[in-house]
Amino acid sequence: PPSGERSVLSQQRNLEGYVGFANLPNQVYRKSVKRGFEFTLMVVGESGLGKSTLINSLFLTDLYSKDYPGPSQRIKKTVWQPVINYIDSKCEDFLNAESRVNRRLMPDSRVHCCLYFISPSGHGLKPLDIEFMKRLHDKVNVIPLIAKADTLTPEECQLFKKQIMKEIQEHSIKIYEFPDTEDDEDNKLIRKVKERMPLAVVGSNIIVEVNGRKVRGRQYPWGVAEVENGEHCDFTVLRNMLIRTHMQDLKDVTNNVHYENYRSRKLAAVTCNGGDTSKTKGQLTKSPLAQMEEERREHVMKMKKMEAEMEQVFEMKVKEKKQKLKDSEAELERRHEQMKKNLDAQYRELEEKRRQFDEEKSNCHAMCDIAPHTFVCLFYRTMEKNKKKGKIF
Repeated sequence: PPSGERSVLSQQRNLEGYVGFANLPNQVYRKSVKRGFEFTLMVVGESGLGKSTLINSLFLTDLYSKDYPGPSQRIKKTVWQPVINYIDSKCEDFLNAESRVNRRLMPDSRVHCCLYFISPSGHGLKPLDIEFMKRLHDKVNVIPLIAKADTLTPEECQLFKKQIMKEIQEHSIKIYEFPDTEDDEDNKLIRKVKERMPLAVVGSNIIVEVNGRKVRGRQYPWGVAEVENGEHCDFTVLRNMLIRTHMQDLKDVTNNVHYENYRSRKLAAVTCNGGDTSKTKGQLTKSPLAQMEEERREHVMKMKKMEAEMEQVFEMKVKEKKQKLKDSEAELERRHEQMKKNLDAQYRELEEKRRQFDEEKSNCHAMCDIAPHTFVCLFYRTMEKNKKKGKIF
């Protein structure tokens, strides 16, 4: 056919598929496949509830090995505050990335969903469970799960679910709300999922054979608990919700609700005067850049004031040290003078003793020179007296 007819036929063939808004899902799909997407899933619960096993079951792989052990072996056990700090830190990172000049490369590491594992005790929620979910429900999408549901009978599991949902309502805990749709079939499906909340799950990567079929499950003396059997647990409901049906809604709620609340609180604290919104009725009075510059100046002034105070303290300490050195020097000089006086007194005393000794020595020598002559004279006088008395023979 002529070229004109060929172009008309090609246009007709191109218009046979979806056009306009009907082709939008395909465009979004191709764009997501090309660019990729990020979805962060957090699992929280007591040790030994099968968190790592469930993650391995969700993604049909062993995420942990000897080279990369599970979290229970790599990190210390934590309570709710480190979890809250982690979620806030990821929102802070995303807020900082939005504030940069170049926003093309913005990794989204925000937590989009938190699976909270509840121990299958059959006695309702623990105080720690209630406190944790109350502190976390305004920051992340919380989905409660009953861990190791194969330890409960079907009747016990149903009663346990009703007890948990009753306590969640009594304590005003906000868990993830499934969005309503215009499709009646989708609404029926969502209602069925809501009725099964909290989801009771079983995790296993072991392949067992049941009636000639190879399934993933846990072998017991009474039979096999199949992971992917909807009559045994809610694992397939959770997997479909996270991976197939509600992943984008979880991301949208995270971005439009939880992140916006965090961003509003953060910017309100930065831009309101003194953080007091009662005076300004919640209105922002300064731009973020002006507020940051003012805070920088205040910080610089504070640092200068601290530096001046430190210098003043240092000078005072130096003066005190110098005064102590002077006092020590004066004390040493006083002691030196006192010791000198004591030595002079001892020297004079020794000189006096030496003079007396020399004088006594001289007297002794003089007496020794006179003594022999005196002795001879006395001897002759005695002899003369004895002769006169006739006493000498």
